[in-house]
Amino acid sequence: MKNKIIFFRDLGLEQWSKTVNKMNNFILSRSFYTFDEIWFVEHYAIFTQGQNHQKDNIDFIHNIPIVNADRGGQITYHGPGQQVVYFLIDLKYRKINIRQLIDIMQTIVIETLHHFSIRANIEKKKPGVYINKKKICSLGLRIKKGSSLHGLALNVNMDLTPFTYINPCGDINIKMTQIKDFNSKITLEDTRTILIKKLSKFLDVIMIKKKQ
Repeated sequence: MKNKIIFFRDLGLEQWSKTVNKMNNFILSRSFYTFDEIWFVEHYAIFTQGQNHQKDNIDFIHNIPIVNADRGGQITYHGPGQQVVYFLIDLKYRKINIRQLIDIMQTIVIETLHHFSIRANIEKKKPGVYINKKKICSLGLRIKKGSSLHGLALNVNMDLTPFTYINPCGDINIKMTQIKDFNSKITLEDTRTILIKKLSKFLDVIMIKKKQ
């Protein structure tokens, strides 16, 4: 039964550090009997540097905090209007490797965008999802105790300006885009609803909302 259910939480708008602390505590305290969870959250404005990024000895960029993250990948920006999805999945139990999880993450985003009549694709050797060569979704994962942490960040309806202060994902050529640029009527709630449906399909599970 456990393998057919994944709980999901809607954390609303939350400080990045608070969410990450809760995520790490969840992974450290979980046992064989713990159900997998997927968290939906928006973050207050923040830059996060992944483990592959050469760390900058600064605390702010244009008054926005910059912090180190224990995920893979380079530097990115989080802010209100971006749907962040954290995957707290026991990969060993589900017989999924990290490459397969990345493929699933990219697929559910592409399928969600397709639902809204937005055509998206992946780029070779560039994790994430793109539209017309512009990036709309970034990925970053870490594996701890056989379980995944972190996940994806899908730009929905946000201020993209802070992305211009950095080289997103460490690539000077990457430009960012968002769902709003293609359909301004689509909300975070609309996006979240379809993402949940696609997660149910591609992970072959029943998604059940968990109370906070």
